[in-house]
Amino acid sequence: MRELLICKGATFSYEGMAVIKEADFTAFEGEYLCVTGENGSGKSTLIKGILGLKQPAAGKIEYAGGLKKREIGYLPQQAAVKKDFPAGVLEVALSGCLNGMGLRPFYNKADKERARECLELMGVYRLKNRSFGELSGGEQRRVLLARALCSAKRLLVLDEPVSGLDPSASRELYDTVKMLNEDRGITIIMVTHDIDAALTYANKILCLDCGKAFYGTPEEFSASHEGKKLYGGHRHA
Repeated sequence: MRELLICKGATFSYEGMAVIKEADFTAFEGEYLCVTGENGSGKSTLIKGILGLKQPAAGKIEYAGGLKKREIGYLPQQAAVKKDFPAGVLEVALSGCLNGMGLRPFYNKADKERARECLELMGVYRLKNRSFGELSGGEQRRVLLARALCSAKRLLVLDEPVSGLDPSASRELYDTVKMLNEDRGITIIMVTHDIDAALTYANKILCLDCGKAFYGTPEEFSASHEGKKLYGGHRHA
């Protein structure tokens, strides 16, 4: 598998205090990486680093294998999105094409076709003429995932994607993300507090704890000090 994103000894700080210390991991093409850890452990900071929105105080994060920043799809936390956002479903999905438009001031036929395909893949194309604010929480997450897919050529970054969803909608979204990874070959980096989901779906787990970082397989995580300390030593099924 080809490397897509390489984190080499990355340290992130706020006001001189390290939030993440010397994190080392590599996201490979087709991999499913879950990032977990307690509140305040630096998960959101790491996502900013991956997206190029925050530079590490030491070390570096590199894109590899020809990956470009504009080719990374991003699904933010539900709390970061206004539920009554005044736009139609198709318009929201199309906005995911903006990063790839360059200086072109309008959506072209290919952009509109991409948005249609992504909405269909997420099972919400039938809602294309609805207002985003009228949708249920699960439907909104699927529309936002379609938007992220409009820009995601090879890598999709998800920040707490099932936050606020009921168990049924959460399972459906997890299954959808699994399909994107296994059938479409999209590399997934998902921040989650749901350790059971991480152990079920992920190929690799990155656990941020007290500034340090554990990186390994679900089995290695279950047997690790970090896994036992934070989650009671769950076992991968």
